[in-house]
Amino acid sequence: MHTFRIYLMMGFLSSTIFGCSDAINGPQGAAQKPAQTVSIITLEKQSVDISMDLPGRITPFKQSQVRPQVDGVIIKRFFEEGAQVKQGQQLYQIDDARYSAQLNSAHADVKSALANQKTMQAKTARYKDLVSRNAVSQQEFDDVIAQNEQANANISVAEAKVTVAKVNVDYTKVYAPIDGQISRSYVTEGALVTGNQAQQLATITQLNPIYVDMQESGAAILELRREMQQQEALPVSILVNGTSNELYSQQGQLKFSEVTIDQSTGAITLRAVMPNPNSILLPGLFVTARVHIGSKDAVLVPQRATMRQPDGSLIIYLVNANGVVVAKRINPIKSIGSDYVVTKNLDSGEKLIVTGYQKVKPGANVNAVPWTTN
Repeated sequence: MHTFRIYLMMGFLSSTIFGCSDAINGPQGAAQKPAQTVSIITLEKQSVDISMDLPGRITPFKQSQVRPQVDGVIIKRFFEEGAQVKQGQQLYQIDDARYSAQLNSAHADVKSALANQKTMQAKTARYKDLVSRNAVSQQEFDDVIAQNEQANANISVAEAKVTVAKVNVDYTKVYAPIDGQISRSYVTEGALVTGNQAQQLATITQLNPIYVDMQESGAAILELRREMQQQEALPVSILVNGTSNELYSQQGQLKFSEVTIDQSTGAITLRAVMPNPNSILLPGLFVTARVHIGSKDAVLVPQRATMRQPDGSLIIYLVNANGVVVAKRINPIKSIGSDYVVTKNLDSGEKLIVTGYQKVKPGANVNAVPWTTN
């Protein structure tokens, strides 16, 4: 009996003790959840080279189609295909036998006209004396004067024929109109050419310097035109390898912008002049041109640290001095590699969450640790 009472009392004490323990460890005494760990970087403003990458195409600085001015047979070619030629260098010789004969005939006509003029001058002088003595009528004298004037006019006509014949003889020698590299010859010796034919004899292209014609949308061109007005010329580079950002060794300058926007494409044409001493850039080549606008103070924000919102805007999470998450909207002006370039609304010293932002919300306390590329 006593033993039963002892066990009963022990059970009551045990129940009392365990009940008190549950009360102590209940919801009111639960331990707080530890702060989420995030990785951060400290933002710093720096001078960033702002540029625009535009699709472009190489066009020749000068290009001339060599065409005949007179009819005839090509009897000689004086250049090597693909060679460099100078302005005024003879390229072809057209058979000039017919034009030389016309020149000789014109010279003969001049001599005949001069002889006729001399005769008429003597006749005019004689009739002038006769009319003064009333030996001939005034009408006969007037007729002689008219014949003398006609003889003078015949000289002018004959001399004009000589000039035309000389020009035609000179046109049988086909010269290079510009300096540059000449193409293959589209005609061979013995071919008949005409002054109004559609087929050119050859094409001469000047490759140094060279033009780079670029296209940009009308909206984005506004900033570029403002920069062009502030600066005399903007530097332009050619991307040889878009993957590695390898640039062509020479740098050109943006010189020209169209004044109208193409209504079908909404784009405007820009033109840059690029040195091409080794003729590496060839007309018709499609390239990517990088227009260097200038340097601006900006913050580089890793793209991996940004969040795209339903309205298309970008936000980032920052950690303030109290270790609390703060959201901020950014408006990048462009991207460089894997970073966004931000010129407004961010300052040096702000701490940006790079990893772990998916697990936190604005207003949450976090444990911020430096971010490493690993």
